Amino acid sequence: VILTEGGAQFITPLSVGALADGKAHTDLFSLDDDAAMEHIRLAREADLILVAPATANLLARMAHGMANDLATTTLLAADAPVVIAPAMNPFMWSHPATQSNVELLKKRGVHLIAPEDGAMACEEAGTGRLAETQTILANINQILKNKKTNDHALKNKKVLVTAGPTHEPIDQVRYIGNRSSGKQGYAIAATLARHGASVQLISGPVALSAPSGVDITSVETAREMLDASLNALPCDIAICTAAVADWSPQSPHQQKLKKGSSPPNLVLRENPDILASISTHPQHRPRLVIGFAAETHDIVNYACDKRQRKGCDWILANDVSRNIFGSDENEIYFITETGINSWQRMSKQAVASQLVDSIINELSYA
Repeated sequence: VILTEGGAQFITPLSVGALADGKAHTDLFSLDDDAAMEHIRLAREADLILVAPATANLLARMAHGMANDLATTTLLAADAPVVIAPAMNPFMWSHPATQSNVELLKKRGVHLIAPEDGAMACEEAGTGRLAETQTILANINQILKNKKTNDHALKNKKVLVTAGPTHEPIDQVRYIGNRSSGKQGYAIAATLARHGASVQLISGPVALSAPSGVDITSVETAREMLDASLNALPCDIAICTAAVADWSPQSPHQQKLKKGSSPPNLVLRENPDILASISTHPQHRPRLVIGFAAETHDIVNYACDKRQRKGCDWILANDVSRNIFGSDENEIYFITETGINSWQRMSKQAVASQLVDSIINELSYA
């Protein structure tokens, strides 16, 4: 149990600790705790984190990533499912700020147990009462049941993920590339590993740490990425999130080019098409091949055309004219042979979770 300062106004740490048959944690900087980073230990030990009652203040701090006490710091460090059970005055609950914060948390994958109608301690009535205990417990049990199932849903599945940009050398200093951060591919690789998959991540140059439980191969150029990807076959699923440069200099200079009176002439050659090479592989085409399309206009039409030309099963398209490379969010059009679904703007981690859920559903009905 973590008891906030507000919660301690209603019940003492000793009382709640006795009820929980364990210590009630209260202080981010407690000198009594054995662990120097107590919030990290608490976050890692949890199978699920329930915030109840979730006040308007705590919801706002969660939504904006604040970490100014033990509760919010633990929540920010958590990799377990997070469940909120709000309770507050009806006008506070219906306020646009509170509703906006709740919607933002839901987009990030936080589970909501909605408040109920009824009388309040403030002698007003409306929607804002904490959900009944049995309702909360039933929701928790279902979430844990789903988590247990999903944690092993991709066991014995081998997955190839490409991520990041490629750098095509002009000389020993300069290169042709793009602004891809690799964040989306890394989030997908980490999510797949958490569901039991054996993940081979082929990564271009990025400033990211390797996800836990993932085998990573670092490459620089498109040709290196193609070779590493083909070496990772056969596999069950291939997800190509990498933003591969379309062209590369035909003859990179072995020394740094010096500035002269005019720019050098670069002869470009077309780079290999990694997604198409995997989709049309004659012996080892994966069961499911998924590509990404970063577009600036006419998003859906270009992405649908790309899916057909490349021969892949799914395409996830996003509008980079409104979404600068390197941001933590994406707005996705999920395109398959049977239709187009628009996913609301969400964090890249939430995109990864939704994509992996779609993969699990697809394989379960295959």
